[in-house]
Amino acid sequence: MNGDAFESMSLDELWKLHEQITSTLSHRIAREKAKLEEKLRRLKINNAISSAEPRRPYPKVLPKYQNPKDPAQKWSGRGKQPRWVEAQLKAGKKLEHFRIA
Repeated sequence: MNGDAFESMSLDELWKLHEQITSTLSHRIAREKAKLEEKLRRLKINNAISSAEPRRPYPKVLPKYQNPKDPAQKWSGRGKQPRWVEAQLKAGKKLEHFRIA
């Protein structure tokens, strides 16, 4: 419908159309909400089932590298390099210089 069709309608006809649209929208929104809530319920159930399964414990990762200036600073070689490793590498040393025997 274009704007001219609405202009030619009486106020009562427009109000009735408004009520029909509002009613239809509220029914459709309610149906869509019920579908989404059902999907969410199923997802929660599936997540509860999968989280109930025991997870594989990760083995302890031993450090592979040690700061020669501060032996308490160690790094396993995983994840982001510590600042002391970055600084030593920028100074021209190789990572093998810091390997723990």
